Amino acid sequence: MIKQTDSRNTALVLGATGGIGGAVAKGLAARGWNVRALNRDVAMASRSLPLYEWVGGDAMNAADVLKAAEGASLIVHAVNPPGYRNWGELVLPMLDNTIAAARTVGARIVLPGTVYNFGPDAFPILTEGSPQRAATVKGGIRVEMERRLKQAAEGGTPVIIVRAGDYFGPDAANNWFSQGLVKAGKQVTSVMYPGKAGLGHQWAYIPDVAETMIRLVEKGDTLPAFGVYHMEGFWDSNGRQMIAAIEGAVGRKLKVRNFPWWLLPVAAPFVTFMRELREMSYLWREPLRMRNDKLVSALGAEPRTPINEAVRATLASIDCR
Repeated sequence: MIKQTDSRNTALVLGATGGIGGAVAKGLAARGWNVRALNRDVAMASRSLPLYEWVGGDAMNAADVLKAAEGASLIVHAVNPPGYRNWGELVLPMLDNTIAAARTVGARIVLPGTVYNFGPDAFPILTEGSPQRAATVKGGIRVEMERRLKQAAEGGTPVIIVRAGDYFGPDAANNWFSQGLVKAGKQVTSVMYPGKAGLGHQWAYIPDVAETMIRLVEKGDTLPAFGVYHMEGFWDSNGRQMIAAIEGAVGRKLKVRNFPWWLLPVAAPFVTFMRELREMSYLWREPLRMRNDKLVSALGAEPRTPINEAVRATLASIDCR
């Protein structure tokens, strides 16, 4: 049953049990928002996150999303198919359901974006207006997601997109940090690094991404109807600063191993994450950096957690001893 609450302060978070969705939900609740979340197993979700208003349903079901969105002024679209299975087939219908619900109830949509929209022709410096000629199937889908959101904004549904580098942070599973550099649940004895020494790489700490989104939401109608913003995040200028932060967190020097790119063609047909890594390998061959001038103009400053603090919190959360 949907609670009757002040719609100006009610947010539907799709993906509230995930990394980014969970961080945004937590931040909104701390600011006094009524956070509503959709989940197929309400009993389990409410036991782990009892502060939210849980509604039973599936993001793939348009009627479920619309019902959950009743009375909301904000929909955070941070949902992915379970285990990222069939991502390419499911992600656009899920977004269409969000757009339809937002249009009906008059809500703003917030989407966490990525660099996948861009191909190497746009490197090394990316702005919000850089050409989007994706180099991969997943990137092409990301471009289409944003095209549909822009179309929705032109039709009267306001949209905020925050693009950021490689995500890492507490309670986030499918990312390079927790499945590549280190292994969740295991003692850190070495770091497996995908890039070359001397090659810069851009990271995004999930709590900072969530805080950025919330601050933009708080700007309300002062933002354009279709607002796209880039975060600078943590820029590792030589590919060794993130390794140094991990060493600082565990208190010792670590052996640095090269990521076995040669293994991906063998493992990709059987392991979803390996298949995704193979597709996005080009992002480790060239440096790319997003400028945050537009974001700083809107907010005054980008939220930043010191990298050593961010890495310590992340390692603790994923049980890396």
